[in-house]
Amino acid sequence: MTRSRTYRAPFAPGGPVAVDSEMCRKLLAIALGRGGDYADLFFEYRAGGGIVFEEGITKSASRGVSLGLGVRVQRGDATGYAHTEDLAWDSMKRAAETAARIANEGGKAPPARLEPLSLATRYELELPSIDVAGPEKRALLERASKAAHAFDSRIVKAEATFAEEIREILVATSDGRIAHDVQPLLRFGIRAIAEENGKRESGSSGGGGRMTLGYFADKSPEWHAERAARQAVTMLGARQAPAAQMEVVLAPGDSGILLHEAVGHGLEADFNRKGTSNYTGMVGKPVASELCTVVDDPTFLQSRGSINVDDEGIEPEKSVLIENGVLRGYMQDRLSARHFQVNPRGNGRRESFACVPMPRMTNTVLLSGPHDPEEIVKSVKRGIFAKTFGGGQVDISNGDFVFSLTESYLIEDGKITAPLKGVNLIGNGPETLREVSMLGNDVAISDGIWTCGKDGQSVPVGVGCPTIKIQKLTVGGTARRRGAHARSLGRPPRTRAPERRRFRRASACHGVRGARPPRLGRGGVARPPA
Repeated sequence: MTRSRTYRAPFAPGGPVAVDSEMCRKLLAIALGRGGDYADLFFEYRAGGGIVFEEGITKSASRGVSLGLGVRVQRGDATGYAHTEDLAWDSMKRAAETAARIANEGGKAPPARLEPLSLATRYELELPSIDVAGPEKRALLERASKAAHAFDSRIVKAEATFAEEIREILVATSDGRIAHDVQPLLRFGIRAIAEENGKRESGSSGGGGRMTLGYFADKSPEWHAERAARQAVTMLGARQAPAAQMEVVLAPGDSGILLHEAVGHGLEADFNRKGTSNYTGMVGKPVASELCTVVDDPTFLQSRGSINVDDEGIEPEKSVLIENGVLRGYMQDRLSARHFQVNPRGNGRRESFACVPMPRMTNTVLLSGPHDPEEIVKSVKRGIFAKTFGGGQVDISNGDFVFSLTESYLIEDGKITAPLKGVNLIGNGPETLREVSMLGNDVAISDGIWTCGKDGQSVPVGVGCPTIKIQKLTVGGTARRRGAHARSLGRPPRTRAPERRRFRRASACHGVRGARPPRLGRGGVARPPA
């Protein structure tokens, strides 16, 4: 298990408020005391920080910690939840009593004897980045900034950011599970701005995961800087995007965010339990092209979305969601798994101890197909090559989506040609998967840049896909036709607020938002940025 030399949970063995199995069992008994069916405890300690470097100086540096306990009690489909930042016995007892009030039928059987889980080691690190001295991390940002400026004289600004955290959790459940895990995370990003003749364009690059600073041995700060600068300079000569229904080719890796948002959220079991997903009742039926097999896999080594245990004490497994175009199942947490009478598979996740867990994705990937990527591009007479995604939104109830692209190119006669700007992809998730006509053999996983938001909670995730050809998809652009004013084809889908899901890129490429100072939580406890 990863251990920080500096930041260790007070509730861990040997800590100042060490929590053992006997204490957990007493709290669980209190939580079940009014007749709950199930209860769990979620202890969390988190330490993190960030650095922003711009124009030769450190613009900001931050560090923060948070600590607390969440107690959940379930009675049927109802959930009682309470949390505290004070790990004194009286405070924890009060939280357990508060959560217990969801039930009122008197005591039932005591919690089972707690047996420690033996967990996988998907991110065991000798020296997590949070233990490395600040000047060493600042030097990485300075190298990136210098490299971006050196790439081209038209680069007028470069901003580099670094965010990191270490999260230590202890989960105890009334059905006899107790699990302890330490989850490191880092993220690096660089944003470059190019200017020419009064015109400005930006480019970005970033990456990371549950790994050490050894990440930069393969992808150096200079590598990321040149990538960001090249994109910015290229976009100076970009054409206005066409507006039409066209063939679209998605680049491997980060294009998986379209799958994650337009399809993945609809396969989370809580939406299907409530009947608000267009995949409700579709298990066993075709929902995509026969080329498509989609999995959610938390087992990738050191990936941003990987976990050894979920936030409900379940050891996660790979879930096959769609197989050869047929829907096979949903991503389950404990509550939804009980509703569907299946076993939970480790998708119960939460942002912090102050939040109730819900079904969430980990690393969601569209697996490889049979086609050569070059063959896919050559098959397109006129279309769009989508390389880098920006923001977007999706309506869970019907799968309608709109995405903006930060880097895209025109495909003409089987060749990638002119860069484009102002490209939006507008469509419907299930319909888009049915339009997949070619699938590359080059599946790639995103480089640790995505954070997913749902119901006000954010968690780190991974996405992935091979090169994908979509036979037809609406492209919203701003190219003028026949003297008409520039316009955008189509509008974002109308959404009902409860089902709309926005996402953001976790890379530091979106200005200082990428590595903002820690936010203050309840009681003035800082929450880390990563």
